[in-house]
Amino acid sequence: MNHRIWTAMTWTGLGLILFGGVACEQGKAKDVKAPPPPPPAVVVAQVEQRTVAIVRDFVARTEGIPTVDVRARVAGVLEQALYSEGSEVKQGQVLFRLQKDEYAASLDTAKAQLAKAQADLTRAKDASVVANAQAQLDQRKADLDKSQKDVARYLPLAQARAIPQQDLDTAQSQEKVALAGVEAAKAYLRDVELAQRTQIQLAEAAVEAAKAAITQAQLNLGYTNITAPITGIIGKIQVDPGNLVGKNEPTLLATISTVDPISVEFSVAEADYLKLSSQIKLDEQGKGKDKEARLELYLADNSLFPQKGRLIFIGRAFDAKTGTIPIQAEFPNPSRMVRPGQFARVRGVVDRRQDAILVPQMAVQEQQGAKIVYVVEAEEKVALRPVTLDERVGDLFIVTKGLKAGERVIVDGVQKVRPGMEVRVEQKSSAPASPAAPPATTPEKAPPSKTPAGKAKSGA
Repeated sequence: MNHRIWTAMTWTGLGLILFGGVACEQGKAKDVKAPPPPPPAVVVAQVEQRTVAIVRDFVARTEGIPTVDVRARVAGVLEQALYSEGSEVKQGQVLFRLQKDEYAASLDTAKAQLAKAQADLTRAKDASVVANAQAQLDQRKADLDKSQKDVARYLPLAQARAIPQQDLDTAQSQEKVALAGVEAAKAYLRDVELAQRTQIQLAEAAVEAAKAAITQAQLNLGYTNITAPITGIIGKIQVDPGNLVGKNEPTLLATISTVDPISVEFSVAEADYLKLSSQIKLDEQGKGKDKEARLELYLADNSLFPQKGRLIFIGRAFDAKTGTIPIQAEFPNPSRMVRPGQFARVRGVVDRRQDAILVPQMAVQEQQGAKIVYVVEAEEKVALRPVTLDERVGDLFIVTKGLKAGERVIVDGVQKVRPGMEVRVEQKSSAPASPAAPPATTPEKAPPSKTPAGKAKSGA
């Protein structure tokens, strides 16, 4: 019995000795200070100061200006179409031919009417009728003169009773008849002259009408050859040969659009227009007179069109609903690659900022609705700076308040730092993101691990 008790006590004592040794070892371990973690590595970039261009992209649509509908101006059977659909045609090129026999006959008729009118004018100008009337008047004047002389001779003889009174009365009657004959001849001459003038005027009017009829007939005959009013790309034939066209109204046959240069129309917001207004130069007709091409055109596949364009027109007023003003630009299109109706983007410089402070977009964070950046100051300590941003230029922001040129801002590793922390700086390179960046989430857990260690030490 005593042996068992002694054995139990022996094992208990050994256990206490071992426990005490372990406890002493743990106490010594707590007395050893844990080494501090190394400063987190961050990538910084310097704040730049330089002159930059403020660029805008505008949604645009290409237009063929001018675009002209080719129509049949006279009625007739369409005989021929003399072009290939989708080809380029030149101004004045014959595109269609209509049946022309009817209009050729009308021209011959008008020429015959002109010949008749000219003959009537020649006859109306004949002076023989007026000459006859004038001769009759002269005859009546001669008769009157003889009668007056007879009366003058018979009057003293009758008073002296040398001749019968009847002879004097007869002479006086003949004088009155001669006087009436003169007046009648004068009236007849006036009627003949008026009739001649009227006939001449009517004949001249007939000549002019005949000339006008010839002109119209020539025009109608010319309209049977339908030509291209402008140079451009022509579309599909709308009416097949053999059909009657232009009967009741001008029939659309095809459409031509100018494609070189190609016009591009887009809308500009009022804020951008106010920036652009100082650069816009217009002539007296309101057309752009700046010959330098400044605008770039990006097509639907985001490819850059090789030719640059210039502004040629600004709209009259802003749209009250959208707050934009229409603008038209012009781009050389020698390859005819761009066609009317395409969607595109027009890119242009709306402003230039002198000595702008620029910060990388990657450095800007948002905190409680404010924009902030982390700056590495002296002794490699991190400071938080609120900043005021303006325009964006590529992958940079223009900063109007909060930063100075030459300062270093953190562009990678922001999630690992806090104000006042010391960091290990790496300069930003143009190479792709460093493979060390993704593991940055691991050191994030390091600071919390220091806090329990600190508490353990104080607790000890």
